[in-house]
Amino acid sequence: MQLRIIHTTTFEYDGKAVASYNQARLTPLTTPEQIVLHSRLEVSPAPWTYDYRDYFGTQVTAFEVVDPHETMTVTVNSTVQTHRPAPAPPSATWESLAEREVADRWTEYLTLPEMVAPPTDFAQRAKQVAADHELPGDAARDLCAMVHDEVEYIPGATDVQSHAALAWQQRAGVCQDMVHLVIGGLRSMGIPARYVSGYFHPQAEPAVGETVPGESHAWIEWWDDGWHAFDPTNDHVPCDRYVVVATGRDYRDVKPLSGIYSGAKTSRMHVDVTLTRLT
Repeated sequence: MQLRIIHTTTFEYDGKAVASYNQARLTPLTTPEQIVLHSRLEVSPAPWTYDYRDYFGTQVTAFEVVDPHETMTVTVNSTVQTHRPAPAPPSATWESLAEREVADRWTEYLTLPEMVAPPTDFAQRAKQVAADHELPGDAARDLCAMVHDEVEYIPGATDVQSHAALAWQQRAGVCQDMVHLVIGGLRSMGIPARYVSGYFHPQAEPAVGETVPGESHAWIEWWDDGWHAFDPTNDHVPCDRYVVVATGRDYRDVKPLSGIYSGAKTSRMHVDVTLTRLT
């Protein structure tokens, strides 16, 4: 499937911002499952820019706007060809995940910082899920199903700074929270797990040429003799409607836009995403 994604973020300042220093993680990745045919990032006012790949392999555009400005717009226009084959069945064992070549290689995906740390009752549930399955991959799918069934998707129930524990306590959150909950549960089992950010087309059978509104999305990958993806929010394996932009330990590693500015006291942000199936 070939998809065009246009992601526009507009900042409005109360007064003039005299300097703005930012990083954008908005350019899709080329992987074995997707090829970026075209991607262009534009910023207004015109900035100084520098492109690089971060530690996790994400394409980053760093940019500076040093002229006084009351608004700033960041637009990324990307065309991506996706082809995601059906995932392989689980093969890793609990013993193999505990071996040094796995645990040391993916050590950053086994840590439990506060953002993903599971609350006590959730950790106990995760431990029972692990005990119920002979293979970690089956336990991972079961944990995703549990979070999907018990945490209601409610926009605005949390914010980007919220911890997984809050979403579990109130049994409500957004895709970021569900992913953080699953990550914490899997890591507490000893399964390396990472955060994936990107987009997915909201229609099961997208019509060619039809442009629809979308939004940034998040899902998970766990290690099972290779990275295996799953979307706990929608309770299914990512298909050709999904486009990967970044991976990391949690949301803090994949923020679409981050930075600082000076001059104005406050700002407002508006995000608009559209997706079009081209072929």
